[in-house]
Amino acid sequence: MPGGCVLTIGNFDGLHLGHQAIIARLRERARALQLPSVVMTFEPMPRAFFDPDGAPARLSSLREKLEDARALGVDIVACARFDAEFAAMSADRFITDLLERRLDARHILVGEDFRFGRGRTGDVALLRAHAAQRGVDIAPLPEICVDGARVSSTRVRRALADGRPDQAARLLGHSYRVSGRVVTGERLGRTLGFPTLNIRLARRPAPRYGVYAVEVGLADGTRRSGAASFGVRPTVNGREPLLEVYLLDFEGDLYGQRVDVSFESFIREEVRFDSLEALTDQMHRDVDRVRACLQERRSS
Repeated sequence: MPGGCVLTIGNFDGLHLGHQAIIARLRERARALQLPSVVMTFEPMPRAFFDPDGAPARLSSLREKLEDARALGVDIVACARFDAEFAAMSADRFITDLLERRLDARHILVGEDFRFGRGRTGDVALLRAHAAQRGVDIAPLPEICVDGARVSSTRVRRALADGRPDQAARLLGHSYRVSGRVVTGERLGRTLGFPTLNIRLARRPAPRYGVYAVEVGLADGTRRSGAASFGVRPTVNGREPLLEVYLLDFEGDLYGQRVDVSFESFIREEVRFDSLEALTDQMHRDVDRVRACLQERRSS
């Protein structure tokens, strides 16, 4: 990168409060050195490459990560394709080819547990040794704690898996969201009196299966309240996880549009009903609870 940059490296999944503190420090140093701020990340994330079935649910898609990084003022996101060739790169080559030749990093922020290169053989000591030869600063990452524990993507996932979107929001600094395009579904909700938006999922979301009070950002910039169902729909023998959103007091055609669904409150877990009539009765109760829940949030 001509002229060099100030760099940080990581998965940055979800861009939670800890990540935001890192980016704030990154931008501060970049301004002082009059260099661009660069976040280097990976797609797919290394864990998903090595263990696709065992990797944890992602908190953000690549698109969402890029949008959030831009909103936080990052100048450049350098996204490395993590494939077999990248995984086989030696630690020395990672430093010389990527950090020195391609990015020309002049100041690097990484955690003390940062590992890199084939077999995770590279560590901060090796990075510091190379950096000292070029006069490059290696700085520690800031640590942000909530409720006495370090903020991490793992804690966010755990909160969502427990049906605690409110706790996840405290760690993220904003409500957990899923973005996707509205696609044509089976239209079952319409026949039951609750026409829903079926959201195409770019990733396996982290939340617990169930019904949620949500706020939905539409393509025209407006926001709407809604009741969302996330799960496999056991009453109709569903198989794959599906996100369906019923917008309150809304009529219109949103097919093909991208929407952002922010999870505000957990209403109930997903259950199997004996009939569609029983499901419909419960949906009426769910919508009433969602209205009350969102109204309470607005007035608090």
